[in-house]
Amino acid sequence: MTIEALAQRTGMTVRNIRAHQSRGLLPPPEVRARTGYYGPEHVARLELISEMQADGFNLNSIKRLVDGVDGVAGEVLGLRRELLAPFETERPEVIELAELSERFGLAPDAKRLARVERLGLIVDLGGGRYEVPSPSILRAGEEVLRLGVPVETVLDVVERLGRHSEGVASAFVKLFLEHVWKPFERDGYPEERWGEVRTAVERLRPLASEALLAVFQQTMTRAVEREFGEQLRRVRRNK
Repeated sequence: MTIEALAQRTGMTVRNIRAHQSRGLLPPPEVRARTGYYGPEHVARLELISEMQADGFNLNSIKRLVDGVDGVAGEVLGLRRELLAPFETERPEVIELAELSERFGLAPDAKRLARVERLGLIVDLGGGRYEVPSPSILRAGEEVLRLGVPVETVLDVVERLGRHSEGVASAFVKLFLEHVWKPFERDGYPEERWGEVRTAVERLRPLASEALLAVFQQTMTRAVEREFGEQLRRVRRNK
């Protein structure tokens, strides 16, 4: 494609594309009959540059990072998007403060409301409206409240779950870094293995969730048997 077509495809101006090329951020086009032609690799490189700029990288930092990725910019871009994509698949919901108060007793207790925000259960959108990133967590909390558990106790449990989840997530990330990424890095990022690394990232998501759920179910079974078994023994002794 011509530079005009490349600009239209990527949403950049021709001037910006030429500037990136002069800085060495973009490989030169293939010149035929005095006209430069660009291909998919140029599109991928420009998209990578745009996304890294949006993340706060300056052009000098971007140049250092993209140097040496000729021919694999598409793989780098795909891996970056896969790594930064959120794990959750829930659609957030928006809820009014009045409904939060009615369902969870959060208002007018500003301190309690602030704690719920700090735990990431809600996000203040202003005007008395809140985004709920994970409606299923909020619904689970509501069900526990209906059992008569105080709201502060529910929030304590959510906070503990968050801390334990951070440890589990860290273990899976370290596993990936030690056994997939670092060997790839030591070998000099061979072009033929980019797809293998990206596939490993894609598989990490369901594997982490499945393994965590399976281990939790086993652990929960043992905990229920242990704790409730003791309670049932007390009942028998008191009869």
